[in-house]
Amino acid sequence: MPQKSSSSPDFQSVLAVRLSRRNALKGLGLSSATMMLGACSIKTSSVVTSASAVSKAQGSLTFTELEHGLDAYLSVSPGYQTQVLVSWGDALFPNTPAFDPDQQTEQRQLKQFGYNNDFIGFVSLPLGSQASDRGLLVVNHEYCSSEMMFPGSPSELALDKQQTDVNIAAHGLSVVEIARQADGQWQLVLNSPYNRRITPHTPMQMTGPAAGSSRLFTRYSTDGVQTLGTYGNCAGGVTPWGTILTGEENVDTFFGGDFSASNEGDNYRRFGMVSDFRTSWGLHHERWDMRQNPAEPLHVGWVVEIDPFDPHSVPKKRTALGRFKHEGANVFVNADNSVVAYSGDDQQFEYLYRFISKGRYQPDNRQANLHLLDEGTLYCARFNDDGSMQWLPLVFGHGPLTAENGFHSQADVQLDCRKAADLLGATPMDRPEDVDVNPVTGQVYVMLTNNSNRQTAQVDGPNPRAKNLTGQVLELTPPGGDHCAGTFSWELMIVAGKKGQSGSQYHPDITDNGWLACPDNCAFDNLGNLWIATDGAEVLGVADGIWATEVSGPNRALTKRFLRTPEGAELCGPFFTPDSQNLFCSIQHPGGGSSFDNPKTRWPDFRDDLPPRPSVVVVTKQGGGRIGS
Repeated sequence: MPQKSSSSPDFQSVLAVRLSRRNALKGLGLSSATMMLGACSIKTSSVVTSASAVSKAQGSLTFTELEHGLDAYLSVSPGYQTQVLVSWGDALFPNTPAFDPDQQTEQRQLKQFGYNNDFIGFVSLPLGSQASDRGLLVVNHEYCSSEMMFPGSPSELALDKQQTDVNIAAHGLSVVEIARQADGQWQLVLNSPYNRRITPHTPMQMTGPAAGSSRLFTRYSTDGVQTLGTYGNCAGGVTPWGTILTGEENVDTFFGGDFSASNEGDNYRRFGMVSDFRTSWGLHHERWDMRQNPAEPLHVGWVVEIDPFDPHSVPKKRTALGRFKHEGANVFVNADNSVVAYSGDDQQFEYLYRFISKGRYQPDNRQANLHLLDEGTLYCARFNDDGSMQWLPLVFGHGPLTAENGFHSQADVQLDCRKAADLLGATPMDRPEDVDVNPVTGQVYVMLTNNSNRQTAQVDGPNPRAKNLTGQVLELTPPGGDHCAGTFSWELMIVAGKKGQSGSQYHPDITDNGWLACPDNCAFDNLGNLWIATDGAEVLGVADGIWATEVSGPNRALTKRFLRTPEGAELCGPFFTPDSQNLFCSIQHPGGGSSFDNPKTRWPDFRDDLPPRPSVVVVTKQGGGRIGS
């Protein structure tokens, strides 16, 4: 794993000066990032794009803060309500058998909502509208917790063939139409022609620079183009042309088998693959046994683009965005109509990436936009302690990316992104997870979850703590709002951890309930407020959940707790409807760390005959209105 030492002998002094300057600007109602933004041309699907939107956002988060806690229930700020919209095992199609944990089969699971829901995307119906009462819900199913799925709480390696096939079928994505009823409740539309399950067996295609590479030839792909399925899907993104991007992240755990003789040994070891099987997939299916199918791991670790409006479409693995542990991919249309996609590589000491399309977004030509992510330039990020950062292009034949270092084509660069970024001198980060663009200000926010292995000598600008257990939120500002610029500025907006903990950094008026730990996913409402979801707060004795903060003005970095997950769960995939009156949230692995037979919680059903079930909930304000007010 690459380890970067600080370029400054006294970085904590540098950090103190920068944070002191930021707080002084905050008192003026500005951040240095806001001052540098200038006239930003923002082109997104957000309903708020005017220059006055930032001023309107001041003091906009007036909800009553929820107290910290840790219990079996889902809790939300007073004056708000939650509805469980869909849970693992719920029917997605007419005439699907009711969920029965004692009668699980692959055939049933293929018609039911999958397990451990993560990213949520909502795209309005009809296509191109800004409707907030009807749309398609697209949800990732990242992984399974078999000890919570099956009676007897079997380990991952103890699953028989039938249980393994249920496990596989519970991965991937679910697409389902939803509509809000007259009483304000949301409902699945089971007879919708859009409803679909996408699984590890779904036919797909590789596109872009790596497609057709001989390194991708397998028993199941004799041309390096045709491929099968997606899994390990963590965060994602929604494109302006209405497609869904899903990031394949911790795919290493699905494989086993000795690969010591493989030419891909260094690549696989860097990805975390080991010869021991950690799931039953490779025990029952040779596809995931690297002894029998050694190139299969190269078919995952990509961003997959899915058209939810065409249930017969073949999902595309966009290799132009590189192969690594994608937390997600969020798209921004620059002022020149270039499409920019940001993605983090969610592993300790890995990197932050940006992709810029060669083609231009055409608002009136959706068909042309469907190919924008196939050609362009991928960049990795290098940060400097003076608050600047550079985007370094990963282009074959440029700099060290040559045959002398093992690169023989652009396909090799895409397949070995991590190695290429090493050679270019990118900055190793504290697990970059969600990376998203504020639709109002145009600034980029990076959730850095934690890094317990960072040593004192490795501390640097955006990663200011050794043995970092609680993470930070990084703010990036493109000059003049140009997301294609080669140099941005950066600023630490939040350094997470308990209030008053050494090294933590928030607004000075934060309450005892406002501190957070391990930022993971994020979302923005239509005023540009930042909503932060966490994964890891339980290590500090409180539940994970959602916190919200304004990004500029006197309340910048004044985080407030809004929602609390049941014990053992994390909060994933927060996503607003266009009017910001509905907030969808994934409650993943409730009761995690316990078992099917003796769970910590039986949320959301609280029935003795049902285990806890990962679910998507929708949060609304009692009586209606914007979330957060």
